[in-house]
Amino acid sequence: QVHLVESGGGLVQAGGSLKISCVVSGRFRSIGDMDWSRQGPGKQREWVATIKSNGNTEYSDSVRDRFTIARDNAKNTMYLQMNNLNPEDTAVYYCDASINGPYGIGTYRGQGTQVTVSS
Repeated sequence: QVHLVESGGGLVQAGGSLKISCVVSGRFRSIGDMDWSRQGPGKQREWVATIKSNGNTEYSDSVRDRFTIARDNAKNTMYLQMNNLNPEDTAVYYCDASINGPYGIGTYRGQGTQVTVSS
């Protein structure tokens, strides 16, 4: 089985910073592209950022220049450094990954980590 577990969420004041992580564990051959998405209260899920297997990154307009996505392939871990947070960033943050697992290539998602930004 393959598992994705996010961590590092919490409560932070507006203007503050937070770094969340996503660890991939279990039986798999390789990890491809990885994404962060989020779902705020009463909102639809929103794509935040992508880091490809070659390290290239993409960001949504709402977080570009404030958030940085990174990955450590040796640790099977992806990160999201979030700076200058504002209340609109309040959401459950999810990681998705394209993984070559025991049954072939599929997309896996974690359970999410809550990020709350107070004004």
